[in-house]
Formats: sequence, C-alpha cells, structure tokens
Amino acid sequence: MSTDVVMPQMGESIAEGTIVRWIKKIGDTIDKDEPLFEISTDKVDAEIPAPGAGVLLEIRVKEGETVPVNSVVAVIGAAGEKAAAPTSSTGSTGSAGSSAQAPPVPAPVAAAAPKAAVATPVAARSEPAALAEAAEPTLADLRRTRSSPLVRNIAKTHGLDISQLNGTGISGRVTKKDILAVVESGVKPAARAAAPAVARAPIAPPPAFQPGENVRIEKMGIMRKKIAEHMVMSIQTSPHVYSAYEVDFGKIDEIRLKKKAEYEAAGAKLTYTAFIAKATVDTIRQFPFSNASLDGENIVYKRDINLGIAVALDQGLIVPVIRNADERNMLGLCRAIQDLASRARSKQLKPEDVQGGTFTITNPGIFGAVFGLPIISQPQVAILGVGSVDKRVVVVNDMIAVRPMCYLTLGYDHRLIDGADAGRFLLALKERLQGFDESWM
Repeated sequence: MSTDVVMPQMGESIAEGTIVRWIKKIGDTIDKDEPLFEISTDKVDAEIPAPGAGVLLEIRVKEGETVPVNSVVAVIGAAGEKAAAPTSSTGSTGSAGSSAQAPPVPAPVAAAAPKAAVATPVAARSEPAALAEAAEPTLADLRRTRSSPLVRNIAKTHGLDISQLNGTGISGRVTKKDILAVVESGVKPAARAAAPAVARAPIAPPPAFQPGENVRIEKMGIMRKKIAEHMVMSIQTSPHVYSAYEVDFGKIDEIRLKKKAEYEAAGAKLTYTAFIAKATVDTIRQFPFSNASLDGENIVYKRDINLGIAVALDQGLIVPVIRNADERNMLGLCRAIQDLASRARSKQLKPEDVQGGTFTITNPGIFGAVFGLPIISQPQVAILGVGSVDKRVVVVNDMIAVRPMCYLTLGYDHRLIDGADAGRFLLALKERLQGFDESWM
C-alpha cells in the first residue's frame, strides 16, 4: 500500500512551503523518519522525515517549486515495489498537478457569471434561491481566508481591504509580495464597481547593472528571499528608532572565568549571550511595554517571555525561540541557547522552535561589529543588538582603566515605545549586567 508524502504545515500561519532539495531520488529505499526532502518557509528551513518506510515511487513537486501545505509532494510504495518509468512532463504531472495545487474555486462562484448574464430581477427570484445564493462564499471571501495571518495583519495596519486586491498566489490568494507592492505604491484600491480598480505600480528602482558591465549574477536563495520580504514588511510596519548604551562587562568576565569549568562539567557553555539573556528577561519583566505587540489601536501585553536568539547560518539568519525564558536559571538558559543554535545549523528545528517569540536578541558582535542597528521581528516591538566585547580605555572613579566594554543597542517601534522608555529599559539592563550577582544564576 502506498503512502502519500505531504507538504507539512510548519506553523499555524504558514500556508505554503518551497521544496529546496530532494535528499532521496526515485527508486531509493527509505526508512521511516529518514530525511526525505528539505523545505523552506517564511519561518524555518527544515529537513522533513519520511512518514513511512518503503521505496520512493514518485516525486510530484520539483526542487524550487512552492506548493500549499498538505499538498502531496511524493509517494512512497511498499518495499520491493518498482517505481513507474518517467513519462513526458505533461503526462507525469497530470495527477501531481491536481494534488500540488490548491483546491479549485467552488462551483457556486464559477456559476455566478451565467446568473449575471441572465440578469434575473431580484424581486422575481424565489426566496429559497435567494437564501442559498447569499450563503455561497464569494471569491473575495476565498481570497481573504487563503491569505496568511501575516498578510491580513499588514493589510489591517495599512487600512487595506484584501477583498479589493487581485492576488498572484494560488487560486487568487493575496501573498506578502502582493500586499507589500500595494503598500509601497501608496495607493489604496478603490471599492470594486463595474471594472476592478488597478493599483499604480511602484516606481521602479534604477537598474542594478549596465549592459556590458563586469558582473556575476546569482539567483537569490529561498531563505534570503523570505528574509528580504520580512525585512521590507517590518520597515513598512514599524517606525524604527534606536538607542545605545555602553556597558562594562568586567563583573561578568570575573564570574564567567570562575564558573566556566563548573558549567562545562554540566555540559553547557557559559557565554556572554547567556548573561545577557538572563539580564534581559529580568528587565523585560520590569518593563512590560518591551514584551508587547500592536493590534490596531490596542496594545497586547504578552505574559509569557519567549526570547528569540538570532543564529547566523551560511545562507541567512534564523531566530529560534526559548519559551518562558524567565522561568529558567542560567544553566537552563545556557543549555537552551546551545541546543537551539546546534539544531538550527543542522536544520533540525521543529515548527514550535521558531514561533511565538516576544523579544529578540541578535549578536553581530561575534563577527567583530562594535554595534548593530537590527530590524524588529514582527509583530514584536523591540530588538536588542549586542556589539563586540572589547578592552577599551575608560574612566573609573576618576581614574583611567582598561575594561571589557560592549555597546548594547535597542531598536524599538516608536508607535509604542518612546526614547525615554527605551532609555529606562537600557539603563536597567546596564545596571543588571554591571552588577551581576552569582546568586542570580
């Protein structure tokens, strides 16, 4: 008996995924839970395990193709079963196409045109027919339900009605690219009348290169495209402001050297990031505005502190989340940071590992940056950038001294957080780091 392999839903807001790479090929023998293919979404890159053992009989979605969640992407047959000989592209994709596409628009919507052509007066219709017609979903309803929560949130923030947009996604779904194009154009679609409104195209940027110029062109990877889309959306959504404080890491250095061997014996690395994470969650608890989101005119304060820790990968950046970080001690934070970073680099993260973040820490300092100005991860309202820890000449008690110093930068959404509030947050964080006590561990 064959087993269908479907595109998994890597998170509640994910509507589609892209096949980045097939790890197995047609005819290969597969064990249950063995990595079968690699996908990319706007949340995570991950290797997807086989749902059953057997032989890979059919691959229905090629590398680089994007399909809705729950679409059949491959078929696994019983052990010893022979894979069908490949046919022409038209013949081989006949059944695959129907599985890999979104369901067709329901018949009632398709039947709307003939009814309009007949132009039956409303008064002449029977009451049951009128009621049945009112209950039928419109094309606008389908577009709205098939748009992701992220798209609907962007539309709500900018006062746009998704039902007035013509989406380029599967079955007319409005994608992030569609909604961002409308936002960038600055033109709101008019209400539909006899003819659909057409949004003015955004002004095209100047060409990236001139004919004959000595360049090398490389197609943008899936993860890089997703990051680009999210960053543009964040800048369009939140007015970003930054504040920076300089912090003396001398006390942390002393504790770290003293406790390093003890933590290594427990299987954990005692890093600067762990100290910063501990001090940050305690500061977040003191200032709830930093752990919030905006929903129109409402401020949503999050009771759980789910701390995102950015991890640099060869192909981009990913932000796994430590859930309820304020409930962990230092050893727990060290282990969580180490575990998530390791699984992110080996593409072993699960959907829940990258969801629900309420505040993010990113550390460009590990690459030598003195400080950074990071972009907020929506729908959060703040992000902490950590610079390099360097020995610098400073004045301590009116005396010149050499101390390990670090710049911390807070990027925040100025719709909710003012400069004074950001300053109070950073000052409290600075005091916690400079006065770090072993009893907090």
